[in-house]
Amino acid sequence: MMPMAEAFRAVDVVRVRDGVSNQGIDRAATEEPLEVRLHGRPFAVIMRTPGADRELAAGFLLAERVLTHPDDLGAIEYCTDPSAEHPENIVNVMLANQSLEALDRVLADRRQVMGNSSCGMCGRLTIESLCTDLPAIASRWTIPAQTLVDIPDRLRAAQRIFDETGGLHAAGLFTREGRLDAMAEDVGRHNAVDKVVGRMLMQDRLPLSDHLLFVTGRSSFEIVQKAFLAGVPLVAAVSAPSSLAIELAQDSGVTLVCFLRGRNFNVYAHPERIDV
Repeated sequence: MMPMAEAFRAVDVVRVRDGVSNQGIDRAATEEPLEVRLHGRPFAVIMRTPGADRELAAGFLLAERVLTHPDDLGAIEYCTDPSAEHPENIVNVMLANQSLEALDRVLADRRQVMGNSSCGMCGRLTIESLCTDLPAIASRWTIPAQTLVDIPDRLRAAQRIFDETGGLHAAGLFTREGRLDAMAEDVGRHNAVDKVVGRMLMQDRLPLSDHLLFVTGRSSFEIVQKAFLAGVPLVAAVSAPSSLAIELAQDSGVTLVCFLRGRNFNVYAHPERIDV
């Protein structure tokens, strides 16, 4: 869990209620850039909520296919350059094995752009580079509908920073029995997913074939892609899916559940994993 002091900041606010204004103090979710370097060389800048930065970098690099296996990750350290203005916002990743061998090619293929908190695929050169050659997920387990509809409340109960700010997304990794295994909060939906997946990668727990992923907000292409690369067979979201997310879920063997609110939900791909 991220320190509360880093996750939000006190800000001045004027509240208007029924035509009457009052000055006060509010709390806003923190958003700062995180620069990810590979062997000291710039790779990407991610707008994020500080906290779990190493996990975020690991999950992000897995989604970008810089890492394909836990053994590809050598170390992730905060910047030690004395000339850096904000070393707490810079992490340096050391690669190993095949990822290290491909370092020059990876950096050559990457254009340097700043990803904002609503897009997890900034910096890619082509649409084709978003595709992977991994086989579709073939997990055959099922989950009762009642277990699924209980999950949003369980994640909400764990969102400490949201209670303070009302402005953070969350991603929760749940077992097939509906137990919350890991969660993260961030201003970006995809960042929260990267933090959770990165934590599992660093613990050598991939693939996550016995888990499901629940995210606040909508389910877009990058959310489904990150889950697929981590081996997650079921993705659920509180809001709508995009057309590309549905297509990817159908092709990759991922069950996609959206509009999960109360006892209601829609299934857009592979409904056979849900016992209604």
